[in-house]
Amino acid sequence: MMSGLDPIAEQLLAERLLAMADDELILAHRNSEWTGHAPILEEDIAFANIAQDELGHAMLWYGLLADLTGDDPDRLVFFREAADFRNVQMVEWPKGDWAFSMLRQYLFDAYETELLSELSGSRYRPLAEAAAKVRPEEMYHRRHSSNWVHRLGLGTDESNSRMQRALETLWPMTAQLFYPLDGDGRLVTAGVMPDMGMVASSWAASVKPFLTAAQLTVPADVDPDQAPERTSHSGHLTPLLVDMQEVARLDESAKW
Repeated sequence: MMSGLDPIAEQLLAERLLAMADDELILAHRNSEWTGHAPILEEDIAFANIAQDELGHAMLWYGLLADLTGDDPDRLVFFREAADFRNVQMVEWPKGDWAFSMLRQYLFDAYETELLSELSGSRYRPLAEAAAKVRPEEMYHRRHSSNWVHRLGLGTDESNSRMQRALETLWPMTAQLFYPLDGDGRLVTAGVMPDMGMVASSWAASVKPFLTAAQLTVPADVDPDQAPERTSHSGHLTPLLVDMQEVARLDESAKW
């Protein structure tokens, strides 16, 4: 497939697509761990569907990456080591309690809806079309997670304290979502990717008042430039990958 991009821009875009895909894949895996364990049956079904959506979005980004590089998405998912993944740390943490998972989902959904809004205007048409396709589903995800954040934040003392603890754990990790990758400036100039600083500002302007209205205290910000690079992972990723990749690695030549 002819991308219309120069080789350097193709490589830079491939790195950004890999990061986007890995975020979705790992979050989908963590969310799937609630299947059969959600607090009510309706949520068991709803959150399983959201996990499935996130996996589908991951495959869409891996597919765009494959168009640029020829990499096999299955090889990328099942046969890379933790050091080769480019997801942010917040998606690889264990699911924790319901408050933790709902808040993580909300913070990530808010990031994605802001990013996808900008990507829908990308000059790289396949990316713009994919973003426009995914954005309505992510807006639904955001409504779902925001309803739970509001409900738990304004619920009982116990639910509010659980949400506050989750926020204090997750908030510092959100800065990594906006960490600039090498060469992002070139993609911004070309109109392919938005400036992540602008995305961060839009995200914060939306998220902070919402959390405050849910009677949660927003911790101090972390400068995205001071956040860990996407090559830096917590100790939670390797065990997750061992579980996720186990069957595929039993026979690398197997056909599914």
